[in-house]
Amino acid sequence: MKHYNIAVIHGDGIGPEITDATLAVIGAVAARVGFGIDVKRVAGGARVYEEHGVPMLPEAVQAVRQADATLKGPVGLPEVRMPDGTEAGMLGGVLRNGLDLYANVRPIRLYVGVKSALRDVTRGIDYVIVRENTEGLYASRGKGVGNQWAVADTLIMTRPACERIIKYAFELAKQRDGAVADGVRRVTLVDKANVLRSMFFFRTIFFEIAQQYLEIHAECLHVDAAAQALVIEPEHFDVLVTENLFGDILSDLGGATVGGIAMCPAGNIGDDAAYFEPIHGSAPSIAGKQVANPIGQILAAAMMFDHLGEGMGAELIREGVASALDSGRVTVEADGRVAGGPLAVAEAVIGSVEALQPE
Repeated sequence: MKHYNIAVIHGDGIGPEITDATLAVIGAVAARVGFGIDVKRVAGGARVYEEHGVPMLPEAVQAVRQADATLKGPVGLPEVRMPDGTEAGMLGGVLRNGLDLYANVRPIRLYVGVKSALRDVTRGIDYVIVRENTEGLYASRGKGVGNQWAVADTLIMTRPACERIIKYAFELAKQRDGAVADGVRRVTLVDKANVLRSMFFFRTIFFEIAQQYLEIHAECLHVDAAAQALVIEPEHFDVLVTENLFGDILSDLGGATVGGIAMCPAGNIGDDAAYFEPIHGSAPSIAGKQVANPIGQILAAAMMFDHLGEGMGAELIREGVASALDSGRVTVEADGRVAGGPLAVAEAVIGSVEALQPE
């Protein structure tokens, strides 16, 4: 039997409860497929910062580096901040940059049984945002300069980073079935090349790389036009590739069209390490109230299984989630919350997985 060493960061706020629910699903699916999971708990987030002055200790970062993969709950608390005013418990700069996890992969999918904020979703929503994860405007994290009169944050884009994220997006498109509307395998670059030189640079490299993937349709949209199109015609999109900040914003917009950001998972993937998480924050105001929605965290575990090469386990999780939602055993409210809380959702998903007939 294969065994995988998985690091788990439970996080802050609702993080521990949705992570524990996900671990229950992981255990059930691993047992069904026939592989083992060895879990190592790793501390990180706002509470670690309060105690140690950093959001993650070096030995914890090393545990993530050495793990086969990492499952991470949401981190950060609004009241725990660094001297410059930014949130202190965030791990993006520590892990994404520290481990060179350059691809932030965010699937946006509308499941049957979940109400969309859009009026007409009869053709469905199923696309992926691939966000460059180490540069862009967020490269200025902790490096802004200024005084009481002005502050500057610098946006940077380098050719190697642009090339590898664009190639990642095209390779992902090769693995997918194309856009919902027309079945066309399509990569859409989202930029602001009409205003910013850095974005025109990104676009120039995009079309260079596109020449290596002539079987995939390549197109560009300015970010403001893309925001509109993701609402008006989300079924047009297959894979979108973006700068760091733009991807962060557009994935939340996409989440709003598929039942809320609590439905959305993400993978942070590099050549030597990876971690998987929901795209939302720690929501401390609802922690412990048994309403937190763990579906994004559970679907992040499916992405983790894909990364490990356990495609059958990944598909069982997604099918279990889909069945639990379609049958009404799990109901997502308009505000994204779920009745019964995370463990009730996990039990429903596990029940659905156990009822699925093996192929």
